[in-house]
Amino acid sequence: MIYQPGQRVALVHTSDPHTLLRPGDTGTVRRHDQRHHIVEVTWDSGSTLSMCLDDGDRLTPTTNPPPPGDPVGDATAWAATLQRMRAAGTEAGQTAAERWAQHTIGARAGGDRRPAARRILAGIADGDPAVLDALPHFTIDDSVDTSGWELFADATGDVSGWFGLRIPQRDEAMTVYRDAFDTAAADRAADLCRLAASPTGRDVSHLHPDQIRLGDVGVFSGDWAHTEGPDGGDRVAVGFVGTLIDHWNGWAVFSCTRTAAEAIVDDQQRHRDQHRRHLRDEGVPADELDGRVDTTLADLSFDGDVIVADQRAMFDDPDAIDRITPDADGRYVVMGYSWCWEAVDPYDCDRIVGDLPDHPNPRSDG
Repeated sequence: MIYQPGQRVALVHTSDPHTLLRPGDTGTVRRHDQRHHIVEVTWDSGSTLSMCLDDGDRLTPTTNPPPPGDPVGDATAWAATLQRMRAAGTEAGQTAAERWAQHTIGARAGGDRRPAARRILAGIADGDPAVLDALPHFTIDDSVDTSGWELFADATGDVSGWFGLRIPQRDEAMTVYRDAFDTAAADRAADLCRLAASPTGRDVSHLHPDQIRLGDVGVFSGDWAHTEGPDGGDRVAVGFVGTLIDHWNGWAVFSCTRTAAEAIVDDQQRHRDQHRRHLRDEGVPADELDGRVDTTLADLSFDGDVIVADQRAMFDDPDAIDRITPDADGRYVVMGYSWCWEAVDPYDCDRIVGDLPDHPNPRSDG
């Protein structure tokens, strides 16, 4: 459940052994930190004990009004003020991340920006201090009072209210702003890195192999396509968009469109040509090249709408030739129960062939 500022709640249980609060005590929500599952409450008794939901603390909504003379109106107004500070911090953090990105992974960075974006994303995922410390963070150039007054005035429109706040309120307002700034900056920086690291210029994080289930669209490739990138990381030369339909000996079986199927056939021909050049450079006679290539790599070709997969020389079997026909929707299963396909991370691909589905929760890229 999400608790809103100003919402009335009653205590069900708390694991704090020192509090004087008891089940049934009521209060007003100041803030719900959904990331850390903490609800900040101004209790009618005067306590400001926060509820740690992950530690077993429990609340329930109530319609009981605040007791007469209790400063709940002030608490509600203060919660609204903190919400404005949080919104202002979020906006400022996002803006800072966009400026940071221009010099780190954007147009001003120069060169191929994808390796840098991938490195930053990996560092964020691993919690690498060197990467996290380089992200934008909230800092103040002047005194806390001067900076706090300016931020408070900008966020609330109240140019004099800052000086009427108690010291704990000033500290709380600045903490809320700082937390919102840092969180928004880190989230936005990660979003921009995903866009910069993507071979398509789009957020494709929803297509990570860990999230692909039967019937889902993913990006597939084989171990033969793995290469080493300029930064020493593992790369995939090309990935093909398809729908996971089965597993075979632990490998993926997927269906794909004609466009992706043609790209698979072309890629196989590229590997055959590359192997032919390698053999020729090693001194293999010209009249032996075709046979040597055929014994190593399958020969794929289109015959109208049918893919012909010739592996007779590979297996020394005159019957080892398959004809792969499209289904009623025009989709192909290319070497699905023969080759070792696997779902791959789109961010590891230098190129992706096929139509990628949109992110279910699209983020703004501007």
